[in-house]
Amino acid sequence: MKTVGSIILALVMVLLVATTGQPAKAADVRAPSNATQATMGAVPGNVSGNLSDATIWGKVRHGAAGSVTIPDKKAAVLVQDGGERLRLFRNGAQTKWGTWILLAAVMACVAMYVGRGKIRIESGPSGRTVQRFNELERFTHWLTAGSFIVLGLSGLNMMFGKFVLLPVIGASAFGTLTLWGKYAHDFLGFAFMVGLILLLIIWLRHNIPNRLDIEWLKKGGGLFSEGTHVPARKFNAGQKLIYWAVILLGISLSASGLALFFPYDIHLFGGTFKLLNLFGLELETNLTPLMETQLALVWHGTVALVMVAITIAHIYIGSIGMEGALDAVVSGDVDENWAREHHELWLEEINTSVVKSEPAE
Repeated sequence: MKTVGSIILALVMVLLVATTGQPAKAADVRAPSNATQATMGAVPGNVSGNLSDATIWGKVRHGAAGSVTIPDKKAAVLVQDGGERLRLFRNGAQTKWGTWILLAAVMACVAMYVGRGKIRIESGPSGRTVQRFNELERFTHWLTAGSFIVLGLSGLNMMFGKFVLLPVIGASAFGTLTLWGKYAHDFLGFAFMVGLILLLIIWLRHNIPNRLDIEWLKKGGGLFSEGTHVPARKFNAGQKLIYWAVILLGISLSASGLALFFPYDIHLFGGTFKLLNLFGLELETNLTPLMETQLALVWHGTVALVMVAITIAHIYIGSIGMEGALDAVVSGDVDENWAREHHELWLEEINTSVVKSEPAE
């Protein structure tokens, strides 16, 4: 009997293998209808719920939120894949285009110096000086410029340092430099904001655009050809462009910096995107606090790169690019012939005011 039973069992196994193409398992015999439940993420027998582990973790991987009873509701999101997209953008497109922006600014200054050379006082120094900027104006300039230089260098180190400095100075030195750079970046940002406010108060009235600016722009301010002097008041069109770039970009940079300094508390982009959507854009407005912080980091770095490029051009033209320009922010006094060639109308204004203030004999 045992032999007969063994033969019958063997025949059944052979028939099953021939039909299915693989040896039968206990589950195949007991519940063959559950095989269809394995499709679309369903778990056979509903042992672990109606979704497979792969489907569940796939949703978690892409930021699906669960539910928590603790006060920190952000803990309901186990994985926020926006961080990976941020890393790829920062190490990819932002680094690439940031490099090109900075190189373009440097190459433009080099081309200007090679093609035009140092812009000299064509009539030569007169030996007589006039005050261009008083103590408060110079303090405001250097407060804003000095803090931004430290902010720019420390920020560039955060973005490019691991590629440029780390292989050269080593991990220990790079770590120390970056740590102190971060401290400086965090707190000198407030000095930069104070400088912006002072710039806005002190020089706003001198930087209102007018018809003289159109003529200055048409002639390139005389920067590209000798013997071309375009009349201007205290600030010409080029200086006004830099002024408004610093003010507007600086305000945006400060706002995004505060959003990073106080993460999850300052939300800039949800409301901004709602306004932009009024013009036909289809931007996501339902942003989590973490997404707001990530967008602030992207925007902060992008605006900073543009401002650094503008600053490079400003430093060039205000130092080695133009004779006598640096005196204005160092001693506050400029040569009279320099003032006549670059700011003729301003020189006439201050000479007229001096004459009027002198007592009659």
